[in-house]
Amino acid sequence: MKLIEAVIKPVKLKEVKAALQTIGIVDFRESTLICHDRLKGETRFYRRGAKYVAIFVEKVKLEIIAADETVGKIIDVIGANAKTERNEECRIFILPYVDAC
Repeated sequence: MKLIEAVIKPVKLKEVKAALQTIGIVDFRESTLICHDRLKGETRFYRRGAKYVAIFVEKVKLEIIAADETVGKIIDVIGANAKTERNEECRIFILPYVDAC
């Protein structure tokens, strides 16, 4: 068994969830992260037009516990659907999962 952790942009969450459901993955954990981005954030605008740089960036983390034989398919689906113009905006980690009670 493996634990798959994927950190993606929130705008890609709906696409990734739909793609995971098509391959039969419906049981996963989703949490919101506030990250300090090494790319120094995004340029945003206040309502009155003033420009500022957001130091912290919101991302979503998906955690999926999967059998060893399905890990490759899950990674391919997440990678294909969470892809953006920057490679740094989709990170996937694979960890061994040991069931502890």
